[in-house]
Amino acid sequence: MRIPVPRPRSLAGQLFAMQAVLIAVLVAGYALFTYVSDRSQAEEAAGRQAMAVAGTVADSPSVRAAIHTADPSARLQPYALQVMGDADVDFVTIMNTHGIRWTHPTQKEIGKKFLGRIAPALAGDSFTETYKGTLGRSVRAVTPIMEDGKVIGLVSAGIKVEAISKRVQGQLTALLGVAAGSLALGAIGTYAINARLRRHTHNMNAAELSQMHDYHQAALHAVREGLLMLDGQYRVALINDGGRELLGVASEGEVVGRSVAELGLPAPLTGALLASEPRVDEVHLAADRVLVVNTSPVSGGERRGTVVTLRDVTELQSVMGELDSERGFTQALRSQAHEAANRLHTVVSLIELGRAEEAVDFATAELELAQALTDQVVAAVSEPVLAALLLGKTAQANERGVELVVSEDSRLDDGLLPPSLPSRDLVTILGNLIDNAVDAAQGSVGARVTVTAYTDGGELVLRVADTGGGVDPAHAEAVFERGFSTKPAGPGGRGLGLALVRQAVARHEGTLAVSEAEGGGAEFEVRVPLRDAGGTAPAGMVEDASTTAAVPAKTERAAQGTASGGDA
Repeated sequence: MRIPVPRPRSLAGQLFAMQAVLIAVLVAGYALFTYVSDRSQAEEAAGRQAMAVAGTVADSPSVRAAIHTADPSARLQPYALQVMGDADVDFVTIMNTHGIRWTHPTQKEIGKKFLGRIAPALAGDSFTETYKGTLGRSVRAVTPIMEDGKVIGLVSAGIKVEAISKRVQGQLTALLGVAAGSLALGAIGTYAINARLRRHTHNMNAAELSQMHDYHQAALHAVREGLLMLDGQYRVALINDGGRELLGVASEGEVVGRSVAELGLPAPLTGALLASEPRVDEVHLAADRVLVVNTSPVSGGERRGTVVTLRDVTELQSVMGELDSERGFTQALRSQAHEAANRLHTVVSLIELGRAEEAVDFATAELELAQALTDQVVAAVSEPVLAALLLGKTAQANERGVELVVSEDSRLDDGLLPPSLPSRDLVTILGNLIDNAVDAAQGSVGARVTVTAYTDGGELVLRVADTGGGVDPAHAEAVFERGFSTKPAGPGGRGLGLALVRQAVARHEGTLAVSEAEGGGAEFEVRVPLRDAGGTAPAGMVEDASTTAAVPAKTERAAQGTASGGDA
């Protein structure tokens, strides 16, 4: 049989119970203090009242005159009863110097000895005391009756403690009523506050909140994707380990509380994080990574902040770039196959027409043209990856009516490039520059793209010039920002190609610059230091002062691959 275990009270319920008990204890303590204080004050007041009555009776001439009569009780008893009623005291006892009563509220007690001290009064002093007599405990005053300097009798007036308690109880009842009202108001206020607290804590107790916090922290730091939470003023309220790694920012303690604009992120990424509207699957560059950014505002009647998720798609972007290149090569091969089929049909038709010599001449000329192009590229650039890239891009450019040529200044031998400069990055850099150049040159008179590749003083120099409209000097730096493009945006967006080029160049501490080409159009120049196996740059390497400043490379994965269509 399962024994039901009582569920722990919620945190709000515990707070309510604690506050209710606290208010009750305070009110009870105040009531007890007030009761004791009022009782003490009431007894002091009763003592003063009794002393005043006793003194008044002792000073009365009729009392002194009655004492000298043969039967003092006959005259003093009615007088004492009248004083009791007028002065609101419980008894007035007049006695001789031996303590024998002449008056008493109870007739049968007359003639008996007074219960209590009388010695101080016989000595001529008046005093008060609390004593239990025939009427019970009372606060009494005893004072001497003086005549010619001698004590001829004593007067005692008193108020019963029971009467004093009744007076205090009346005050205490009123106090308890006020206390009960205060407790009720405090309980209602506490309940209202805790009801709101229960809504905020979802009626969870402290143990459940602690457990949720532990799970929250564990999940937050276990997730590889970046998570960033901003408050209503766009300050970082929370960031997990993945977010700090992807954004390349400092430790959590140095970031939390700072504005997004102070984190030193690229301007487009900062703008996306500061945007008030949601962002869905936007691609941005940060340091040497390609990130997919999603933002969602947190609102509850008013804007409270923003939740940002970051996904690293650097490798995915690289694979997509390689896939785009392969697609381009496939389209070029398909076009070449189509052209080869047309030429083969021409050769076959010439043979069928009996013009064998003309068929041989036609076929030989086509082979010589293709071989000349291959020989030209391989002679200038024998590095296999770049040579294959240039041959494929040449076929693509020809399909679009653009002539792609390798300049006579090009010279890049096989094996010259170190392992620290992977071929994938070269494809990213040169492929995007050629794609942009072909886009710019297409449709121009004498459309041409000129590629130059050589080494100079320990640097790899890649230069791509086109015959297009050129780049506005005002946009010389903006063309490298993600999102900048002079062409209409496609389904996948524009403005990523040159941003990836700059990222790859910066990763290898190179430089990238754009200027006006000699024949018009734009000329992009990349300089990348060639490093040995130890990662040190060769002596004598000097950066071109006209190019943009080199940016230190990061050790994390970098965005690689060729952007689709080539964006400027």
